[in-house]
Amino acid sequence: MLNSALPLLDRMDDARLDFAPRRYGLVSACDGGLLEVSGLSVPIGGQCRIAHGSGSLAAEAIGFRNGHMLMMLLGDPVLLRPGARVRPEGRPGMLPVGEAFLGRAVDGEGKPIDGGGPISSKHEWPAGGVRAGALDRSPVRESFDVGVRALNALTTFGVGQRIGIMAGSGVGKSVLLDMIAHGAEAEIVIVGLIGERAREVSDFVERHMAGSKRSRSVVVAVPADHAPNLRIRGAMLATSLAEYFRAQGRKVLLIMDSLTRVAHAGREIALLLGEPGAARGYPPSALATITKLVERAGNSAESGGSVTGLYTVLADGDNQDDPVVDTARSILDGHVVLSRDLAQRGQYPAIDIAASLSRVMNDIVAPDHQVLARQFRALIASYEANRDLVLMGAYRAGADPQLDRAIAMHDALVQFLGQSQREVVPLDDSIAALTMLLGGQ
Repeated sequence: MLNSALPLLDRMDDARLDFAPRRYGLVSACDGGLLEVSGLSVPIGGQCRIAHGSGSLAAEAIGFRNGHMLMMLLGDPVLLRPGARVRPEGRPGMLPVGEAFLGRAVDGEGKPIDGGGPISSKHEWPAGGVRAGALDRSPVRESFDVGVRALNALTTFGVGQRIGIMAGSGVGKSVLLDMIAHGAEAEIVIVGLIGERAREVSDFVERHMAGSKRSRSVVVAVPADHAPNLRIRGAMLATSLAEYFRAQGRKVLLIMDSLTRVAHAGREIALLLGEPGAARGYPPSALATITKLVERAGNSAESGGSVTGLYTVLADGDNQDDPVVDTARSILDGHVVLSRDLAQRGQYPAIDIAASLSRVMNDIVAPDHQVLARQFRALIASYEANRDLVLMGAYRAGADPQLDRAIAMHDALVQFLGQSQREVVPLDDSIAALTMLLGGQ
């Protein structure tokens, strides 16, 4: 009993007494989740507590207008009434981080959801990150093993790279993320499940927060039914945890599912504040939100640590020109495209190798490996471009030597791309399999 109270006693010992008068404001309006509070001045990003009856509601300041603070609830507005007292709490713009989060699953406010005890941490990190100069980021020079044969061999990733997994709904983004989380080599794994189904959260925690990997993993989960500012706060918490461990010189894998849900949350907040929609209904600030998150990943020249970012991007209606997809593709260091056509043929993971790209691959792999990867891509692209002719029997053998080779090797190429969900193929084994497949041809 005494041991469980020690963290609380430590925090009380370090706490500074504040004898200043406590200020409070009053709720003057509530419209579509947007609150107006009079008589209170707190910075944007500050959290407040709204009293109602015997309980309280949490809210976050998102703007101000005509002398009133604009706030958004972090929960359900039920029981909220006019004139309710609003008191500021915590330090604005700071999020809790530290070793205490390892092995735990938390929500967007950093509170545990895994049934364990409270998390006590003395460390804080800016919610918007610590801005670093462009030259403070060391280049990507070391390969990153993700445990997936097709990705290791054909779109080799690097430590500190930012990668996007892009596909429509139900094509296998979450399954591929699950495979990478299971097979990737990293000191710390931070997983942000933002705006996804609650069932997926419980399944992921059950699979990955057990055994030896639990002590080096953190899950930040904010399901789709939570407030939009809480979803963004969850994404910022996951990224802040990754930055904190990178500052200690550790190799961190940051997985975020999904970047599109973060953009959706930013769109809801921006539209509430009256910002006009621009690109297909997305206000500029919503797209800027995901750009800021992605830019926080990477290598640190000062500490020697790294954050390898892996982000899923939902292509609404399988449209690869969706504003979120286009913005993510332009800022990321590589992208993996999943094809619904390949998934319907039974190929899993349904990676469209011809459309996928790693922008750092040529800098981190051997020249022989580059040549073999290009040959594989050319064979797959040649077959897919002429697939209808081949299936109809309209192609005459000998007209195109490369297509002849692609037809002869098609089954072997498809088998190379496929992999079962629980199978882990290391980087060296992936390169060896590619060499064996094409090296003697």
